[in-house]
Amino acid sequence: MSSLKANLAVVLAMIIACASSSLVQSQNCGCDAGVCCSQWGYCGTTADYCGDGCREGPCYIPIPPTPNNVSVPDVVTDAFFSGIIDQADDSCAGKYFYSRYTFLEALNNYPQFGTIGSIDDSKREIAAFFAHITHETGHLCYIEEINGPAGDYCDKNNREWPCNPKKQYYGRGPIQLSWNFNYGPAGQSIGFDGLNAPEIVASDPIIAFRTALWYWMINVHSLIISGQGFGSTIRAINGILECDGGHPAAVNARIRYYTQYCNQLGVSPGDNLSC
Repeated sequence: MSSLKANLAVVLAMIIACASSSLVQSQNCGCDAGVCCSQWGYCGTTADYCGDGCREGPCYIPIPPTPNNVSVPDVVTDAFFSGIIDQADDSCAGKYFYSRYTFLEALNNYPQFGTIGSIDDSKREIAAFFAHITHETGHLCYIEEINGPAGDYCDKNNREWPCNPKKQYYGRGPIQLSWNFNYGPAGQSIGFDGLNAPEIVASDPIIAFRTALWYWMINVHSLIISGQGFGSTIRAINGILECDGGHPAAVNARIRYYTQYCNQLGVSPGDNLSC
């Protein structure tokens, strides 16, 4: 065999080996070599770490899900969106910031939102997303968290996404993105400097909706389409403060919005509503 053929054979073998592998390599985020960094920022080697939402390390390559025929713009109609934001007072900053148009523009970057699983799964996901942002923003009234600047949302132990001491990472946007360890990766994914310019989330409505969808697709999407129920989405968004009896009024408010939107979309809310 000539040296050229031998080299080609080696290259071909490497390609086949890579194609047959169920792992994808990427840079490590503080974990040891060969260890995954989970969507929650913890190190490990099981599917909980290397599977859905894995950030870095030998993450499993997910099998691309088959989209259904649901059109999110056809579900989130002008009437549906207006039915939420019209309940905000005219004095609300969000009333002149958020719009169905900016939501749909942001949605172009997340084609799997509301299009995976059954038609009922899609409707439940859309209902769940809008239930949470309704609660988080007071019917899309608030762009920024009330009294947010008074809080400390810097995890100083997070070395991957170090805080800028001149910036604050309180809640902004439809899902009230908070903490440096969310602003950093959100900005990296979307294309803005989340650590040094977090305020852009409160000044650009498309970026604001993109941060909400970014967080949703990483932390919530798989829960609702796998049938774990609306309660699991509450836990993924604010479970530390609200679930397990922490703030039952907030949990009940989220459930109320969710069931209301499910009724509007003509779908059963399913089981496991509370967390």
